[in-house]
Amino acid sequence: MKADRILVLTASIGSGHIKAAEAVTKEMQRQLPEATLITVDFMARKTSWLHWLMKKIYLVMLAFVPNLYDVFYKVSGGAASGSLVQSAFAIVMQPVVKRLIRKYEPTAIICTHPFPEGAVSLWKRRQHSQLPLAVVMTDYSLHQIWLYPQVNQYFMATTAMQAEMAACGFDADTLQATGIPVDGNLRSLPQKKDIRQQFSLPSGQPTVLLMGGGLGLGGIKATLQALEKMPQRLTLLVIAGRNARLLNEVRVFARTSRHLVKLWGYTDKAHELMRAADLLITKPGALTISEAFVLGLPMLLHDPIPGPETENAVYATRHGAAVWLHPGEKLAPAVQELFAEGCLEAMAARALSCARPEAAQEIVRAIVTFIKKKGYQQK
Repeated sequence: MKADRILVLTASIGSGHIKAAEAVTKEMQRQLPEATLITVDFMARKTSWLHWLMKKIYLVMLAFVPNLYDVFYKVSGGAASGSLVQSAFAIVMQPVVKRLIRKYEPTAIICTHPFPEGAVSLWKRRQHSQLPLAVVMTDYSLHQIWLYPQVNQYFMATTAMQAEMAACGFDADTLQATGIPVDGNLRSLPQKKDIRQQFSLPSGQPTVLLMGGGLGLGGIKATLQALEKMPQRLTLLVIAGRNARLLNEVRVFARTSRHLVKLWGYTDKAHELMRAADLLITKPGALTISEAFVLGLPMLLHDPIPGPETENAVYATRHGAAVWLHPGEKLAPAVQELFAEGCLEAMAARALSCARPEAAQEIVRAIVTFIKKKGYQQK
């Protein structure tokens, strides 16, 4: 029998879907070393010019008319209207999936984004295929756009989502509330004091990390200006991502700031910087929240993308691991309150209680068991 060929389909719409795919792939390589693993960014230009254009339009929409996305999210969340949206995307993206399956001849497919999931599901229905399809959901709330009957295994963040899917008629045997997969290295990072020494950070003042994903979103410049009003001196760690304009603005700000400001662009040191911080100020991306849970890092959340990020913020604040700064609320007083004695320590403990550090291991173990049981081979 040929070795398994596992096709991992993700989408570079934000960094969360990519990070989830990386965590699963890394663990799959460990548990199934003889398998061939192929990861494809479904929205990359080299995969499909049309998909890439759709992504660019989406990003413009977020920048200029975020409320329009909120309308889309709510409309597509309905059973009837959501099914129409799902079908439209699946049909448009079907040719790319056919090409990828023909090229790689996978024995299983894993999706960390609903767009490729929908296209694969439609392909399976049209081809009457038994090709195993596993889906790793990267939100803390359920949405219609993730739901397809041709999926063999669903992995979701919470037991509440699992129960909701079961109530929708999905087979309980296909549903596992594993949590969202994060990099296994998070559990083996050095202690906070050691990482602070590594980055030459002072030990006697609070350390705050500001980041907004790979695109540097989330009003980081405005956040810095608000923090300048804080009475005590802070160490501010800023990750600007691929946002060149923000990178230059922060450099200018750092020259005159009363705080110690350290700046990174797109970096592979994000996890170390999260470990070094006392507080994370960020947009509520699901992967960022999941990583903060594992590290026991309290969060101040703001500027969520309407829709899934709003639900992520609700989840984190409801569990006491974060404070959600709503429009009109002042940032500096909120941060000052969090620095009150015992507050951050309590939030850190609540964050750890939400953590699912072994999610990737559980997901891969279940997928490997299913693949071996089914023994699917592409004809």
